[in-house]
Amino acid sequence: MIALTINAKSYRFDGDPQMPLLWYLRDELGLTGTKFGCGMALCGACTVHVDGAPVRSCLTPLSAVVGRNVTTIEEIGSSKVGQAVQNAWVKIQVPQCGYCQSGQIMSAVALLVKKGKPTDTDIDAAMSGNICRCATYQRIRTAIHAASTELEA
Repeated sequence: MIALTINAKSYRFDGDPQMPLLWYLRDELGLTGTKFGCGMALCGACTVHVDGAPVRSCLTPLSAVVGRNVTTIEEIGSSKVGQAVQNAWVKIQVPQCGYCQSGQIMSAVALLVKKGKPTDTDIDAAMSGNICRCATYQRIRTAIHAASTELEA
């Protein structure tokens, strides 16, 4: 049995400790905001935070998050930065199809926690692992700047 902390709640799991975190979140806990994209940690749709850092959950085994804090898109809005990013996403109307957006938001929040006033270069570097097939990259960048400005105020 392994003990996990997800969105500040404790869970116990008797299954395979090598199960990818993504499938535990979606299939066992019903937290379907984290999306399956490529299954190879290349697209970023499955991004969650582990101890505040963005991590691709599709290849992260449960055993790697034992004793660590996992945060998903369902909980990210409870933080000041997460709420600012989500507000900016809505205001700027970032999503087109929306499929990748939970991963985009998770990466954006991690960036703004680390660097409150990022440059375009900082944003591009932090978001480079997140693919948006609808190509809303300019709106994503604009929303990150808007969230940064909201947090400054």
